[in-house]
Amino acid sequence: MPIIAPIPRDERRLMQKAIHKTHDKNYARRLTAMLMMHRGCRVSDVARTLCCARSSVGRWINWFTLSGVAGLKSLPAGCARRWPFEHICMLLRELVKHAPGDFGYQRSRWSSELLAIKINEITGCQLHGCSAWRGCIIMGCGICWCVGAKMCGMRPGR
Repeated sequence: MPIIAPIPRDERRLMQKAIHKTHDKNYARRLTAMLMMHRGCRVSDVARTLCCARSSVGRWINWFTLSGVAGLKSLPAGCARRWPFEHICMLLRELVKHAPGDFGYQRSRWSSELLAIKINEITGCQLHGCSAWRGCIIMGCGICWCVGAKMCGMRPGR
């Protein structure tokens, strides 16, 4: 009795093409495993051929059964963003347009710590002052951090 449902010919051809075209070799291994299972190979034979554990083959079969070929694709590398980056950039741009006194602060010039405090109040996320500074550098807000005054272009002394 086959472990997976029969795969239609056109889907098998697309899987074979994806194996040859993809740069993600783990995805290619998972597709190859499903094609071998379709041909009638046992889980142990597939695992031995692809140099992986039988439990991995079982997991791939489960993914394929639940989601099809899309379930075998790899997730993007790295962890998800912790902060709403676009929202924070927009806030930085808007905050820099105004003076800190407009928000009830006694300072007349923005500092990275003051920007971080204001962003933390608005968004509720814990942004550090150096992250606010990096955000201003990336966006090119044009803040002179030496004297805290707005300027056009680069920081003085560089």
